[in-house]
Amino acid sequence: MRSVVCSNAELEVSDRPEPVPGRGQVRLEVLRCGICGSDLHARHGLDDWADMAARAGYHRFGRSDEPIVFGHEFCGEVAEYGPRSRGGVPTGTPVVALPLLRGDSGVDTVGLSVHSPGAYAEQLLVEESLMLAVPNGLSAEVAAMTEPMAVAHHAVRRGEVGKRTVAIVIGCGPVGLGVILMLKARGVRTVVASDYSPGRRALATACGADVVVNPAETSPHSAVDGKGHVEDIPSALELAVGTTEKLNKLPFGWWHAFRLADRLGIEPKHPVIFECVGVAGVIQSIIDEAPMFSRVVVVGVCVGTDQLTPAMAIN
Repeated sequence: MRSVVCSNAELEVSDRPEPVPGRGQVRLEVLRCGICGSDLHARHGLDDWADMAARAGYHRFGRSDEPIVFGHEFCGEVAEYGPRSRGGVPTGTPVVALPLLRGDSGVDTVGLSVHSPGAYAEQLLVEESLMLAVPNGLSAEVAAMTEPMAVAHHAVRRGEVGKRTVAIVIGCGPVGLGVILMLKARGVRTVVASDYSPGRRALATACGADVVVNPAETSPHSAVDGKGHVEDIPSALELAVGTTEKLNKLPFGWWHAFRLADRLGIEPKHPVIFECVGVAGVIQSIIDEAPMFSRVVVVGVCVGTDQLTPAMAIN
């Protein structure tokens, strides 16, 4: 079986034995596999990932000197079931699967562990319980995008973005583009996209972004006017004092109005910002430049050490 193996940051095509499915596992014939940004980072920084995981008690990440077969965004056909499998999906059916595989010594991340080679190969193993049949004749090219689109879907849900909320997407790589698609699918009316690359800005427009900016020329945080966002601390303080003065004119205590607003989820207008870059310094730049009360959803994966000023974020 041909596979693309990475060792010491070098990629080469090699012949490897066909995988044999264990208990509850399924062997797939790979149809398509995406190249994730995580794969690009892992090629040169896998040891950093392994060290980070070890701090959380996980010691099964691959190392740079090990032969790693990347690939966790895949679509494949069911080829063979292992023992004690249900076999509910017929052989030859196109499927996708969550990239986790349980072995005798623990659960491995598919494509990032020497114990669980990924889909940069003709075949791979997946967990039957984590496998999903591709519906409605969806093409393998589109089905292979299931995993990154799931990441985007999760991020948008966590952002709790209302249809009238301004959403700002920083970074228009594959994950950022997925976030844009999910925001528009949820009916968000104003999506601002920001990227230095002209090509990625064009893709952001094609994915439905309403305003697309080059951050070297225009701040994404001020690209949309008239939305009532509070831009700085003096304005926030004036809002607090002014609102309390108005509430004091009510025939009941102002604190009752604040309690009611809290229960109803009423808060100052603010954007929801999706950080989809994963480079050190980006989160702090958002904290420095974003309007007051903004919600920031970190979608990009920065493996290295970053620096933040907590008081800026808190206040």
